[in-house]
Amino acid sequence: MTTAGDIMHRGAQWIPAHETLDRAAQLMRELNVGALPISDENERLCGILTDRDIVVGCVAMGHDPARITAGEMAKGTPRWIDANADVGEVLREMREHQIRRLPVIQDKRLVGMISEADLARHLADDQIAAWAESVYSTTTR
Repeated sequence: MTTAGDIMHRGAQWIPAHETLDRAAQLMRELNVGALPISDENERLCGILTDRDIVVGCVAMGHDPARITAGEMAKGTPRWIDANADVGEVLREMREHQIRRLPVIQDKRLVGMISEADLARHLADDQIAAWAESVYSTTTR
C-alpha cells in the first residue's frame, strides 16, 4: 500500500498566521513553492496561503502585503491528510474538495505537502488523468 507519506514532498514549512504576506512571499521564494500551510499559535493548521492569494486577494485589491497577515487570508476549513492514509484517500480528499495541494500531518505535526507534481511523479497515467478531470472539471459530480 502506497501512503501519503510515501508520495509527499518532505520539508514543508508553516507560515505563522501572524506573519505578513510580504514575508510569506519571501519564504515561498526561498523554498521554491507556490503555497504555504498557515499555522495558528499552537502550530495547528488554520489555512493554506497561495501565491495567487497574495496577488489576487491582496495586491490586486490595493492592499499592502506588509500590513496583511497570512491569518487574515485564511478562509474556509483547511483540508489535510494523515501520513499513513492510502493514496486512494489522498486522491479522494483532493477530488472531493477540488484542491491541488494537501498538507500531510503525522502526530499533529506538519511533515510534508502533496501537490500535483507529487501525484504526477508517483501515480499511473490513468490515475492522474482521472484525478485531473475531477479537480479541473467545471461541473460538479
